Amino acid sequence: MQPINSAEPLDPGLYLVGTPIGNLQDITLRALRVIATADAVLAEDTRHSRRLLDRHEISRPLTSCHQFNERARVDWAAEQIAAGRSVALITDAGMPGVSDPGSRLARGLRERGLNVFVVPGPCSVSSAVALSGFCDGGYVFVGFPPNKSAGRRRLVEALREERRAVVLFESTHRFKKLLADLAELQPERELFVGRELTKRHEEGRSGLPAELAVHYETHSVKGEFVLVLAPLGKK
Repeated sequence: MQPINSAEPLDPGLYLVGTPIGNLQDITLRALRVIATADAVLAEDTRHSRRLLDRHEISRPLTSCHQFNERARVDWAAEQIAAGRSVALITDAGMPGVSDPGSRLARGLRERGLNVFVVPGPCSVSSAVALSGFCDGGYVFVGFPPNKSAGRRRLVEALREERRAVVLFESTHRFKKLLADLAELQPERELFVGRELTKRHEEGRSGLPAELAVHYETHSVKGEFVLVLAPLGKK
């Protein structure tokens, strides 16, 4: 096994590196080595990622790559890789490309015939899937529902026909609104709510949407949420 600070260079290409979704110890040895030895490191939020690198005593310059500049970073990364360099991409939490920057980079570089590698790591989707116990028959990942009420309700109504488990993300500010829509439009479908997964105040709770709505009227809704709708008919 190569040490984290190995001087052996990486093959030229883009490395999509999974990083912790909360607990900073949840990172692989390979991920640390790639971040420490890549010729360049792209980060969704350089200030946020700096805390991760400082925790693991890695001193590297970081270049921003977020939803507003990712398209431009494709050309930049392509030039780096074509010159024989390695580029690592890390996001604020979890796997790049899963509701985070990374999809445009990976697709754009592959289209140019350049190497794209994955360094797998934590992901809130797979964490919630495991915790829920709902997904042995497969699942559908939706990501964040639309911000506006009408769009969110259309999505919830459409999911009434989806027989598989469904994984959604939601923010602190819209979580209760999503619960209310689920309670109205899918009242009999069991729901798992994961809040602040892997963090100090981690919570996992299952129940019918209306039951969970009552619970969260008097309990904290701070943090990041991952919801899993049970498959239709699952008891």
